[in-house]
Amino acid sequence: MTEVQDLAAFVHRVTLADAGAEAIDRLKIHVLDTLGVAIGALDAEPMVAVRGLLEDLGGTEVATLIGGGRTSPDRAAFYNSGLSRYLDFMDAYLAPGETNHPSDNLGAVLAAAESVGASGAEFLAALAVAYQVHTRLADEAPVRARGFDHTTQGAYAAAAGAAKAMRLTTGQIANAIAICGTANNALRVTRTGSLSHWKGLAYPQVSKEGTFAALLAARGITGPAEVFEGNKGFKETVSGPFTLDWAGEDLERVRRVIIKKHNAEIHSQSALEAVIAVRARFRAGVRAEDVASIELTTFDVAYSIIGGGEEGDKRTVATKEEADHSLPWMLAVTLLDGELTPAQYEPARIVADDVQQLMTRVRIRPDDDLSARFPEEMPARLVLTLTDGTSFEAEESAYEGFHTRPQSWAGAERKFHSLTTPFAPAELREEIVALVRGLEHEPVTALTSALARVRRERA
Repeated sequence: MTEVQDLAAFVHRVTLADAGAEAIDRLKIHVLDTLGVAIGALDAEPMVAVRGLLEDLGGTEVATLIGGGRTSPDRAAFYNSGLSRYLDFMDAYLAPGETNHPSDNLGAVLAAAESVGASGAEFLAALAVAYQVHTRLADEAPVRARGFDHTTQGAYAAAAGAAKAMRLTTGQIANAIAICGTANNALRVTRTGSLSHWKGLAYPQVSKEGTFAALLAARGITGPAEVFEGNKGFKETVSGPFTLDWAGEDLERVRRVIIKKHNAEIHSQSALEAVIAVRARFRAGVRAEDVASIELTTFDVAYSIIGGGEEGDKRTVATKEEADHSLPWMLAVTLLDGELTPAQYEPARIVADDVQQLMTRVRIRPDDDLSARFPEEMPARLVLTLTDGTSFEAEESAYEGFHTRPQSWAGAERKFHSLTTPFAPAELREEIVALVRGLEHEPVTALTSALARVRRERA
């Protein structure tokens, strides 16, 4: 058997019973978190544009779009994944050499599951598969340092999850994974330098392709059986050598996936906790003109990706995509506003003078000792110095939602309601929460029917 066939055997074999009660509960919290983030992006300009394109293109009405309407499964996967990705408020998985966002797979799995009338239990099992494949490839086959985007491993996860949800055979699953994995080796330039809309749409593209690959495989289309180990395959050209024994895998890795507390790139979360802790010492808040400097010492991954390190300077910020990947901007706006939510990404707030000026006084540096603590911790040490010479310090290494302090159901519901209230009345919001909490006992169409009744515009 080839390695993709071994992976397919795992995908076909596992059921929801292979995840423990805690893992299932965690997974449902991630589903609720992802749906809340998706609904909160319904009126975002890029997503309105994508929606308009899908309406122009049409498509067989098989899968539901959040906010109403139906189209083909692959197009629904793209749109719903785009919604869950746009705010950059989704979950994340931290590995030593890679960071990814397993919730990116929900759009593909939901569309695939609905297309075959799957049960909620089948949907959860397929999503757990996508989480497991995505996270384990991040552990064993990181690609960021080699110039590839984390969506590259996601191609295997999205196809695996969609194929599982569609109840494909082992052979068909192998072909779906091989097709999608071979065809979707994305460049890391997506997240370096000047950022574009593609930062939030790169994984929706993979969700679309993973779903389409499963549909192709269901019709008998084959893919390269040696996609991993073959001549010019994934290991030789993209990841380098690695070993992964899929026969020994379960569905428990979701317990290490973390949820964002602040609407910001994942590696910023503990630094934002630190700046909020410092700000709490000021009864009347902080004015930009009173701040001489903000100095942050943190782990090297945060510095490299969002702090001005190897992935480019982060002090030219004019768009939402640039703002949510600029640690200087995020620290400045959070110190001034006391929070970082979708409201801070309004165009006028992004370019406001006080934020832009304060951002220039932020200094960030990596520290070897703090770097050694990542990814078990996300350490950040912050010093705020005022113009009168007074200094304040705070250090944080985790937050509510990190794997050492998992998100509770109550916390998940609070975040869900905060994001979805403008788009859904209380009764519908409570219905969605209840459906997710008992999803293993419901058909997946019960959930998609509720999601179709969400408004696409704010009340």
